[in-house]
Formats: sequence, structure tokens, C-alpha cells
Amino acid sequence: MAGLLYSVSMSLDGFIAGPGGDLSWLTPLLPPPGGEPNPLTEEIGALLIGRRTFCGDDAYRDTEGEGEAFGGGWSGPQIVLTRRPPPAPVPGVTFAGDLDTAVRTAREAAGGRLVNVLGADVARQCLAAGVLDEVLTCVMPVLLGDGVRLFDAPGSDPVALEPVAVHRGRYSTDLRYRVRRG
Repeated sequence: MAGLLYSVSMSLDGFIAGPGGDLSWLTPLLPPPGGEPNPLTEEIGALLIGRRTFCGDDAYRDTEGEGEAFGGGWSGPQIVLTRRPPPAPVPGVTFAGDLDTAVRTAREAAGGRLVNVLGADVARQCLAAGVLDEVLTCVMPVLLGDGVRLFDAPGSDPVALEPVAVHRGRYSTDLRYRVRRG
């Protein structure tokens, strides 16, 4: 069965987007589209994306990678969790109305490889449902001071994580954790 990995870029002070979901802060900190390969993309078989992330700001806006997963560095099946699918089909994208259907569809589409979860809200839902296996946080060298937090769930119980790997790359310091069960 394909595992679920939430991957996200985050400022050093814990924000994954600026106010209103703005990702323009991330653009100058990312490798250029078509540049240095991202090793994570070799592990991914499908994407499970929240609607706000799917329809939201694009860190590769105004570049050749705009509108493409990982700025064009990955292609494959994309499953979007939403109760409001668009009226017209989107090539390569499947829309699912509930978490169970979205996870099942993404796992099947991944063909035994990782399902990469994109979007803070869908990641929180996966955690709450007990289906998220790993978290990969790419800490970017910037302080934002305000915006959308990595994990903002007031009143929730702590989530125990087990360190898997730390990688200091050219563009970020990547922290990979396994979600502890029980």
C-alpha cells in the first residue's frame, strides 16, 4: 500500500504561506524550473491535494513552471479533495468529495509509490484520520513574521514524530519525520 507523505516548504519561523496564502516569498528561494532535480519526485506516484492549494497561489508564477507540480519537475495523477469540483474536467486531475475516497484513489493511482499530500488542511485531515505516514518540511532561509502556520490546530493533541532524515541542501534544510502511531 502506498504511504502518504506531507511535504511542505516553510519559513524558519513556521509559516508555509504569507498572509492570504501568498507564496511569492518562496519564488526566489526555489530552484529554477527545469534546473536541479528534486530527489523527492522520484518517490512520488500520485499527489493528494487540497482545493485551496490546487486553486491557490503558485510559487512558480510568471515562470515556465507555473501551474505544474514542482514547477514542472513531476507529472502524474493528481487527486484533489473538494466538495466543489469545477464544472469542466481538468486533464490529469481527479476530484474526490471525501477524504476516504481521495486517499483510496490516490493510493491506487500511486502504484505502490508515495502519495505526496499538498495542502495544510488536507494534511491535518489525514493526520486526524490516522492515514498520514510521514512529514517532510523543507525549511527555507527566510523569516516571514505572519501568514499560514505549518500546523495550526488549536485544542488538538500533540502529534508525535520520529526523525527519519535531515538533509542540508542548496535551497533548504529538509527535515523528514515518521508519524508515530499509538
